[in-house]
Amino acid sequence: MASGLSSSLISLVNKLVPSRWMKRYELFIYSSGINFLAAEYLVVSFLLGVIFALVVALVSSALYAFGTFIAVFLGMAFGYPYWRVMKRIDEMERNLPDAFFYLASSLRAGISFSEALEELTTAKFGALTEEFKKTVSEIKKGRPTVEALRAFALRNRKSTVLYRSMMIIIEALERGAPMSDVLVYVGNDVREILRIKQERKASTGMQMMFFITTSGFIGPLILGVVVQVMKNVGSGIVLPVDTVSTILLGFVVIQAIISGLGIGVIREGKYTSGMKYALLLVVMGVAIFKMTSAANIGASMGF
Repeated sequence: MASGLSSSLISLVNKLVPSRWMKRYELFIYSSGINFLAAEYLVVSFLLGVIFALVVALVSSALYAFGTFIAVFLGMAFGYPYWRVMKRIDEMERNLPDAFFYLASSLRAGISFSEALEELTTAKFGALTEEFKKTVSEIKKGRPTVEALRAFALRNRKSTVLYRSMMIIIEALERGAPMSDVLVYVGNDVREILRIKQERKASTGMQMMFFITTSGFIGPLILGVVVQVMKNVGSGIVLPVDTVSTILLGFVVIQAIISGLGIGVIREGKYTSGMKYALLLVVMGVAIFKMTSAANIGASMGF
């Protein structure tokens, strides 16, 4: 029965989602290394969202249950694969200079470029080695070396470092440039780019901590205290505590998202890089706000 339900949901997803969107999502899932078809993974994300929403509905309101469903579904369907892609890209970028130096030393030993690529597949460069294995496999099947390297670049287009580096290598191959010198030059250039990125992250650490502290802890804490004070106001005054609490919770979420996107721009220069920080701040902010507003702070303060 469960198998029949999942098959029905997969068929429904394939019918509802346009095929071109599904193909792009399939590539996204493939790039993250998740061993599911696109429709299957969307169904898994949907069912996890439903399960968590039902758990929240048992202890809270339908509004919070719906918010939980949206958060879990989006986190599983897009957040988790994006995190895996970024983690994989970071690992590949770190190993790229060493891989280029390895290739250059092999070429200086007198072997051809294709043989040097095949030798590289025996080295331990993590995900980068797996990418080169795909490239060598394509070359062995008859695909031209330049086209196989171009496919490598296109598979990793999300990383400007990987894409631009491989396009430089391809251009050098097509023009017959001395590849060992080109590889050393590009490797040093990539290493310098990565060093600048690390310096940027180190120099913006204080700004990031400020955003996390204010949006993830202090802001929600103060707003939670405000809700508690409203609950404990005496003199027969009736205040719309539930409505105000919902509005303040929405403000906490919006502030967390904006702060997370700001951290992404400051540290990495991209709004999309801030999504992981936004998710962290939303979870942190909502947890602090709910705990503070549920605690009996107002009574202990004499209100």
